[in-house]
Amino acid sequence: MSAFLTRLVARVTAALTARTAASPSASAAGDGVVRVTLHGVPVEVRNTRADIETPQVLARLEEALALIATHQPWRLAHLRRDVRAIRVERLACRGAFVPGDSTIITELTFLARRDISAAPVASSIVHEGVHARVHAMGVYRAAGELPREERLCRRAELAFGEALPADLGAPVIERARASLALTDREVAPAVDWHEAQRRQDDVDRTAHRRAT
Repeated sequence: MSAFLTRLVARVTAALTARTAASPSASAAGDGVVRVTLHGVPVEVRNTRADIETPQVLARLEEALALIATHQPWRLAHLRRDVRAIRVERLACRGAFVPGDSTIITELTFLARRDISAAPVASSIVHEGVHARVHAMGVYRAAGELPREERLCRRAELAFGEALPADLGAPVIERARASLALTDREVAPAVDWHEAQRRQDDVDRTAHRRAT
């Protein structure tokens, strides 16, 4: 772990410990929002999972942003201009862009995974950053144009994967190419968010039982 990440983990752990001591009913995983700035981008973490450590989530996010800063720095510059913050929270997909408050959401459990590298996380942020760039440019998107914008995001993922070292970029490239081969209906599918939320809640309840 780099010196920066060591300091970050120590800082966030100290903040969470102090919060828990001040309010015994609050859990280290749960109540309130942890705010930091990573690579010039404000970050908010809303950790509702007792089995996930906020400092480790932030460490993975820092790794992902570092990959973008190293291999496609202009995309990081766009993020700093186009989004108010990256928000980490539970979500029924890897990531999303919320136009109403110019925020990118990066999914909590996705950041907690250690069976993948930081590259897919970075690719997801690049993807949502393209949505943010389109929004910042004032482009109005009709429903029928969503597949076109989604393909623009997938092409950005592909270009990012190709800019990475081969071992890191391979899974990013594979996923991007597979997505670009989908039909319009598949690349921008209609999602039943109520059902997605129900499944997510089931997973979280199971995780909570195991953690207590």
